[in-house]
Amino acid sequence: MFLFSFLSLGMYGQGTIRGTLFDDANGEAVPFANVVLDGTKMGCATDLSGFFLINKIPNGTYTLRVRYVGYEEYTQEVTVNGTRPVTLTIRLKPSAQTLNEVVISDNKIEEKRMQTQVSVEKVTAAQIQQMPSIGGQADIAQYMQVLPGVSSTGDQGGQLYIRGGSMIQNLCLLDGMIVYNPFHSIGLYSIFETDVILNADIYTGGFGAEYGGRLSSVMDITTRDGNKRRHSGKIGFNTFGASLILEGPLKRETAQSKSTITYLVTAKNSYLSWSSKKLYPYVEGGLPFDFLDIYGKLSINSGTGSKVNLFGFRYDDKVTAYQGLADYHWQNYGAGSNFTLVTGASAILDGAVAYSNYYITLDDGTADKKYSEIGGFNMNLQITNFIGGNKLKYGLSMESYHTNYRFVNQYGYSTEQEKPSANLSIFATYKLNTGGLLLDPGFRLVYYATLGHVSPEPRLAAKYNISDNLRVKFAGGFYSQIFLDARSDNDIVNLFTGFLTGSADLSITKRFHGSEVNTYTQKAKHAVLGVEYNLGEHITLNAEGYFKYFDQLINANRNKMYDPNDPVYRSGPYAKPEYLMTDFIIEKGYATGFDVSVQADLERLYLWATYSLGYVQRQDEVQKYNPHYDRRHTVNILGTYALGASREWELSTRWSFGSGFPFTQTQGVFESLVFGNGIVSDYTQENGHYGMHYADLYGGRLPNYHRLDLGVKRKISIGKRGLLELSLSATNVYSRQNIFYYNRATHKRVNQLPFLASFGAVFSF
Repeated sequence: MFLFSFLSLGMYGQGTIRGTLFDDANGEAVPFANVVLDGTKMGCATDLSGFFLINKIPNGTYTLRVRYVGYEEYTQEVTVNGTRPVTLTIRLKPSAQTLNEVVISDNKIEEKRMQTQVSVEKVTAAQIQQMPSIGGQADIAQYMQVLPGVSSTGDQGGQLYIRGGSMIQNLCLLDGMIVYNPFHSIGLYSIFETDVILNADIYTGGFGAEYGGRLSSVMDITTRDGNKRRHSGKIGFNTFGASLILEGPLKRETAQSKSTITYLVTAKNSYLSWSSKKLYPYVEGGLPFDFLDIYGKLSINSGTGSKVNLFGFRYDDKVTAYQGLADYHWQNYGAGSNFTLVTGASAILDGAVAYSNYYITLDDGTADKKYSEIGGFNMNLQITNFIGGNKLKYGLSMESYHTNYRFVNQYGYSTEQEKPSANLSIFATYKLNTGGLLLDPGFRLVYYATLGHVSPEPRLAAKYNISDNLRVKFAGGFYSQIFLDARSDNDIVNLFTGFLTGSADLSITKRFHGSEVNTYTQKAKHAVLGVEYNLGEHITLNAEGYFKYFDQLINANRNKMYDPNDPVYRSGPYAKPEYLMTDFIIEKGYATGFDVSVQADLERLYLWATYSLGYVQRQDEVQKYNPHYDRRHTVNILGTYALGASREWELSTRWSFGSGFPFTQTQGVFESLVFGNGIVSDYTQENGHYGMHYADLYGGRLPNYHRLDLGVKRKISIGKRGLLELSLSATNVYSRQNIFYYNRATHKRVNQLPFLASFGAVFSF
């Protein structure tokens, strides 16, 4: 029935022009290019595969015009007679001269008019590389930290909190495959190689029905194919690590066959634990962070829009003797395939199937092994029907997981779970474009098989073009997820983060605020209202207010005081409330705030400034509190300037400010006696334990954070195709002593990164 619906809808298309855009230099698809028919209002933008489709075109002859920054404008006369679709393969030639800033601005403004784009940032490799290259290498992890609504707890740990959501509430997709932890132990780097990122959509809230399984945000990353024209690559090294990219055709396009087969292989590693001893001996505790990433992709392209990709990755992360206390090791690997099939007159079919696994261990010198593992398959299949200027997209997804967790705390109390889980989802969205009003209603229905729970999740995005320069927008919806973070929110710093599956077999309270808990899925609702305004041709203002209501959350029980297996506390005169005995408790809460950003995109100068105001509150059975990632104010200013006749020099700067995170203050310390011999214990002779009395939960605030980074790059052409790029960067230029955390037991303050100068070189061939 699903396939029949797809085929039948595809048969109605008449008067259709469709095609695919490729870069003439390397054969790579060109996404987001504007394709229009001169003299009409008909047109569209290419998708990530470079595919475009315009239908419901009256019979006649038209001039098709393609325009995209960095390429020569392309025109072609096309005749539509309504009997069969016109299929084109267009190769855009890179522009010998950079397009003037008016055209650049017009392209971006037109895209904003045609897309709802609420709470989403579209990021490319070129944008990431505009930042100062910390360690000599730009990375999406650094770029995400400057996005509106994103808070980072520091330079170590790679923990991002997006518009009031916890870390485990962020969904990360790589070519359609779920990645459970996309960041390295040092928060400057992700597992993704910047140069192979084609596009990354970062949703900070209000995301559509295509996505599910997380409460807060989505990071959807697509990698590009290998070079279709020739074998090429990049070799890079810097003070933090080294990288390698190799790519090229296994089968080239010929006059007889337009199909191609390409490969793409990347590897990068960090030798920071070694280099920091030589270059940064003044860093207290050293920088014991090492990792190795490997990614490979095989692309089979028909040349007409249809394609199949096979891909896989593996990364290993090791932290040795962190602050002299513990060793961490985590490993992530996965493999999968995705495809796009252009068939029928006005429809495409695409999907993905993949398996990935994440495993982390902690050795803190005790005899007990601490570990967490999650692995499983995910599959999705979706169909897009083009109906004039509108789109109908619908599909299904299936996910199957297995979690295995064991943790023993300092008192010998263990938490363990080994649990399979599965869910099935169906969704549909309809993008309606009436010119002034854009509507994107959607609906997702999720069945959590392990819990026997069905979650209906309506979604809606809308934009109204008040004028050519002013637009208002809205997005909202219902969201759910089954996974919970195995660590307590009390832990401001914890490199060991495990995954658990919400279920009744965990020690979780059965009632919350007097009401029975009917399901152990976590729930949230989003509402986002925003405005976009073009201040002239080169400056864009974007402002959004948001509210996220978390109906039900599951968290580690910080209030546990009694053993639930002791019958004395279960009933009778000494009975205690359930929420003082279980390992996990139910909570609710909300996050609200306001984000504003201003972008100025001139011919040689790019400026981007953001400000975020946020407030997060949670409530359990005992108290209301602000969690440790509740940052009130965040400011980021990013600027780049190109110098030289060929723009071979580039200067970049970034300044960041964040108000202090909440923390629980120490009220006092005392000697705690355990009376090991019972009633006959002699308290005058017994040695006690170090005890600590805490003040109100998260009642204090850490000092403000701010940091200035600078960078300079120089490009040098070598021969016909060689390019050497040299970079010099300085992190924390004025060596601000930003606190990372404070060790209560040793009374030792641990700071984030001090001033670090770094150098890097990348050779492309």
